[in-house]
Amino acid sequence: MQDTVLKPLPTTNLVALRSSSLAHVAYDRHREILHVEFRDGTAYQYATVPIQTYHDLLRADSKGSYFNLHIRSCYPHEYFALPHPTRISPIRATPHIDAPSSAIDS
Repeated sequence: MQDTVLKPLPTTNLVALRSSSLAHVAYDRHREILHVEFRDGTAYQYATVPIQTYHDLLRADSKGSYFNLHIRSCYPHEYFALPHPTRISPIRATPHIDAPSSAIDS
């Protein structure tokens, strides 16, 4: 794999995802690198990922399914050691806006 993959991406473009398996992603459009952090605390960087694939991942109803079908085995990748890996709990869905207040509080 190219040595350009394992350089840290700017944390300013780190995007939190509503997914049971993916926690955060970041994309470097100049190097076409997708950085993926999983909820178990591991992270990988994928090279030569088109920006459209990144946008499609962000728009996918199921981020994990999209990742598994269109990214995981499709692009060269390397494990990326996070400075302080932590297990991240899945993001809970926001209650429906029409839900009674008692359902939101419970």
